[in-house]
Amino acid sequence: MLRRILKIFWWLLLLAILTIYIYLGLASFTSQQVIAAVMQLEDTPEEILYRSQQKLNDELGNYWQVILFKRVNSNSNQISSINLRLVGFPGSQELPHPLPLKITTDTGKVLTAPDIFLDEAPAPTIAQYDFKDVLPQLSTQELLIGIPVGKQHFINLSIPKHVVQEWQEIALKS
Repeated sequence: MLRRILKIFWWLLLLAILTIYIYLGLASFTSQQVIAAVMQLEDTPEEILYRSQQKLNDELGNYWQVILFKRVNSNSNQISSINLRLVGFPGSQELPHPLPLKITTDTGKVLTAPDIFLDEAPAPTIAQYDFKDVLPQLSTQELLIGIPVGKQHFINLSIPKHVVQEWQEIALKS
């Protein structure tokens, strides 16, 4: 009898832990959704900013905020810019400027994006790259981004398929 009560107790405890785990969002049984945020800039009402923002970790385990944004003139539907900004969290490598970003597609094609910060960035772990010519060349598969930390040295950051798909959604916005 005592054994049966203990067995029920452990099953209930396991169920409670699993419920808390799911409730806190630590487990997800659904696929990632592709959602591109759309916001209108306050300082220039004729310009619209489309943005994707993700937190990803590199091969060394350091976290990066990866933000792709596109500026569009709302009057003419002209694209002003498409940029990829990388912001390293504390402990991330400092990024020298200006060095191009290396993008490797799932087929092995290597693309480069020029560094926008020619001399100095707002902080040592921030870099921003011109993605206007790169984005149209990307498929909707995962990518490997080589963040330059020297002329021939890179930190690799994997960009999952759902993030690349989100970027493609932004590319289609006008």
